[in-house]
Amino acid sequence: MGNTRVGIGIGLVVGALALQVPVATADDSGLDIRSRQGAHGATVTVSTTACGEETYGKGESEVAGSFHLFEGKSKGVLTGEFTVPEGSSLPDTDTVVVKCPPRVKITDSYELTAHRPDGAVEAGFGDTEATGPQLALGGALIAAAGAGWLVRVRHRSNTKAT
Repeated sequence: MGNTRVGIGIGLVVGALALQVPVATADDSGLDIRSRQGAHGATVTVSTTACGEETYGKGESEVAGSFHLFEGKSKGVLTGEFTVPEGSSLPDTDTVVVKCPPRVKITDSYELTAHRPDGAVEAGFGDTEATGPQLALGGALIAAAGAGWLVRVRHRSNTKAT
């Protein structure tokens, strides 16, 4: 009976971890487009492994124009950067095209936001200076859980002994 419970527990943990693995899509472009804010004026980094052994590639963004990709710290990974220009007349998405010799052409798009976020995130937990009561309450809850576990274990050991 104990081995069954352990097996079920292990199966649940493995299943939960398997759900965390990202699923590859069939239409993956091979471009990794990253932007910290995705907003006008932000720096966008484009990288790819689709160029193989090449150490140079040329890229073009619809809104920012031409940029170059070079091999960086990782062999076989070309990386380049460009800055999205400021302006309210820019589209909501930008398409990036990367070309590598001899005949590799990769296209992908990403979303642009109208403005950059400004300021801190309001989480609703109050001032960060007043963490003393929260820490005390958290410590008390952990101590209560530990005491409950100890009582349960002692109760079980006493019932098995008699």
